[in-house]
Amino acid sequence: IVMTGEFYPTESASEISMAPHLQQQPSPIVVRFSNATGFPDIADNDPKGLAKGMAIRIDLGDEEYTDMVLSSVPRFPVATPEAFLEMLTAVRDSANSEAETKPIQQFLADNPKAREFVEYPKPYPVSFASLSYHGINAFKFTNAEGESVFGRYIVTPVDGVKTLDKADAEAQNENYLMNEIRERMPAEPAEFTLSVQLAAPEDEVNDATVIWPESRPVVELGKIVIFGVKANAIEYEKSTMFNPLALPEGIEPSEDPILLARPGAYAISFQHRMD
Repeated sequence: IVMTGEFYPTESASEISMAPHLQQQPSPIVVRFSNATGFPDIADNDPKGLAKGMAIRIDLGDEEYTDMVLSSVPRFPVATPEAFLEMLTAVRDSANSEAETKPIQQFLADNPKAREFVEYPKPYPVSFASLSYHGINAFKFTNAEGESVFGRYIVTPVDGVKTLDKADAEAQNENYLMNEIRERMPAEPAEFTLSVQLAAPEDEVNDATVIWPESRPVVELGKIVIFGVKANAIEYEKSTMFNPLALPEGIEPSEDPILLARPGAYAISFQHRMD
């Protein structure tokens, strides 16, 4: 589901980066919420779709924009595109496998970080607006004084995280999340805080499987306010590719191979969607 709203930067945002949307003025945004797997008809309460996604496009003016692609799980299962392809191949080959140890079971046994991702808690949310979302990749932020720091995005609901137990979630309509956030607008906007967790010098910034310690400082960048469903949303979602490397001056990618591979993979998916 594709929504519209605005992003309001805090004063502390400009201390982190000179990026135009992190200065003083609010910026129009488009926000897309999604279920995991990539299958558009997967039920909102299907356990396979419990890693929820949030993509944000911030309008920078003059037909320029920057994108964020976030997940409700704060890490990735593997550190390289090659390992991810191996994982997806194991999933595919397990579907009709009659082996006692299926390929995906063997992959998870050989790759403990991937197993940790599978076992990471993925609760059923009350709403798309009641989950936290995370940038699994690090970016380099540079302010007007030339000071740089690496960080990862965190998006947290203003009203707090709210979840359902399994039985209550299973009793919901298969489109309960899509319906809830659509029906609450515009009387009840969805509000989030956008922050960045800053890396310490010893933290690994090029490995999406690594979660940094909670003791690392978190700087608030601003507030996200979602007002309603975007006009022509179906057409927009089909014709739009969110690109985490669409970056303004003041924000640069890390050397994380997963991050650097994402736009190319998304472009192939986007082309299939347009065919």
